[in-house]
Amino acid sequence: MNGNATTTHRNVALLSVASLLAPLITTSEEIDRRLKPVLTRLKLPTGLLQRVAGVYERRNWGPNETFDDAAVKAGKIALREAGIKPSDVGLLINTSVTRKHLEPSVAVRIHHGLGLPSSAINFDIANACLGFVNGMTLAAQLIDSGQIKYAVIIDGEDADEIQTNTIDRLGRPGIKRKDFMSEFASLTLGSGAAAAVLGPADAHPAGHRILGGVTRAATQFNGLCVGSVDGMFTDAKALLKGGMELVVSAWTEAKRDWSWSNMDRYIVHQVSDVHTNAIVKATGMDKAKVPLTYPTLGNVGPASIPITLSQEASKLKPGNRVLLMGVGSGLNTAMMELVW
Repeated sequence: MNGNATTTHRNVALLSVASLLAPLITTSEEIDRRLKPVLTRLKLPTGLLQRVAGVYERRNWGPNETFDDAAVKAGKIALREAGIKPSDVGLLINTSVTRKHLEPSVAVRIHHGLGLPSSAINFDIANACLGFVNGMTLAAQLIDSGQIKYAVIIDGEDADEIQTNTIDRLGRPGIKRKDFMSEFASLTLGSGAAAAVLGPADAHPAGHRILGGVTRAATQFNGLCVGSVDGMFTDAKALLKGGMELVVSAWTEAKRDWSWSNMDRYIVHQVSDVHTNAIVKATGMDKAKVPLTYPTLGNVGPASIPITLSQEASKLKPGNRVLLMGVGSGLNTAMMELVW
């Protein structure tokens, strides 16, 4: 733990944030029914997803829907709500964990789908569940520097294959309790998409100012949560301990530059009851100011913060202070302050 990286922005605003929910609902009760034989054999109770994680439902895409098509749709909504033409966009950052192949980038498909100009820089940022906030920070820096005027940060996630692979694997003979619990987090994942448009604050006085924030790394914990299309394998106890140490260190040191003890809203990465309660207790934040989406949407990876912000946006008032914050596998943490 060697300190925070601190970023401040002079003239950047969030102009819009939009989300697109996958249409199919998979309940935790349904997953329990599919896992009933292994739960019985291992003498594990049903309802663990609800009681331990607080996840009752998660979303899945339909048979003719893809995560990148959904990301394009979310991007079009965000551009329309921001009143920005695709031709004015100078940067597109895709932050999706989900990808169909190693190359080309997911960003090129989305760039084409949004009809962005050839002058618009486009690439992927991959940093587990922190990718969206990292993308916003990078875009804000480029806007502040005058390199670009408008940026689209976008994310689409598809947990369907991981969910199916995990349930199939857990049903095989030879699976033990420790194997089941190492894959438990995979069953909390959900699908969805989100997009945000950033631009210069002085040209958009009704926009939501992005003031800046901090990031911090604890990469000695890089092996505690490892995911692929096959599943997500975690050491839950060590991950929670390492994550809380990281958050507390970042939060405590941030007090030298920021005052986040009494924000109007805390938009945290949506994981589970256990993680949320631990962050609330460790930082002393008011839980009433922490909106939750994981009970019905599950953990939608990097899209979870913008989806939660999008759903909360109508309740926010001008001048409200909002903190985006989360922990990503690896481990990394990020916190970003907005003024609504």
